[in-house]
Amino acid sequence: MIGYISGNLITASSNGVIVLETGGIGYEITCSAEAYEQVVNQGKGSLYTYLNVREDGFYLYGFISMEEKSMFLKLISVSGVGPKMGIGILSSMPLNELAFIIASQDVKALSKVKGLGKKTAERIILELRENISQLDLPEGAKKQTSKTKTEPTASDDAVIALMSLGFLRAESEKAVAIAKERGADTIESIITIALQTIR
Repeated sequence: MIGYISGNLITASSNGVIVLETGGIGYEITCSAEAYEQVVNQGKGSLYTYLNVREDGFYLYGFISMEEKSMFLKLISVSGVGPKMGIGILSSMPLNELAFIIASQDVKALSKVKGLGKKTAERIILELRENISQLDLPEGAKKQTSKTKTEPTASDDAVIALMSLGFLRAESEKAVAIAKERGADTIESIITIALQTIR
């Protein structure tokens, strides 16, 4: 498995595919929008990669961070979502925005991604939310029962969004708490400050 590549840019095409040379070998990599932009601008780069093995060949996909790769792996675990669609979804919006959309179950917003239908968007949200719910959720979510279900707070949603990016519950809750202390009160502002803190 090829999990990480660092090298010089040889060529780049408009469809997000680059050739990165390292050790005398040029690797053709389909990149997320952020990864592509950074490598092209710098003329070199370091990418976390995912190797997709198919009958017709081997295909590498590149990501700017482990968080981005983690979200990609979650996306392609959903039935009907292949690597190309996964890259397309990642490239359509910032990572924290995508995490928020999934955490808040915003099917309409996710359906706006080019080539992604409503049914697939619903499946992505359903399956990823279910995966997250199997982890240790915030205390506020644990207290919900079949008799008394309360609406999740912005902090709860922010923690879930961070967990969807691959962060552990404990570090997610700590980062959210720091964001709240700094005055963040909306889901967007909490996630933004939390991501700066957690990294």
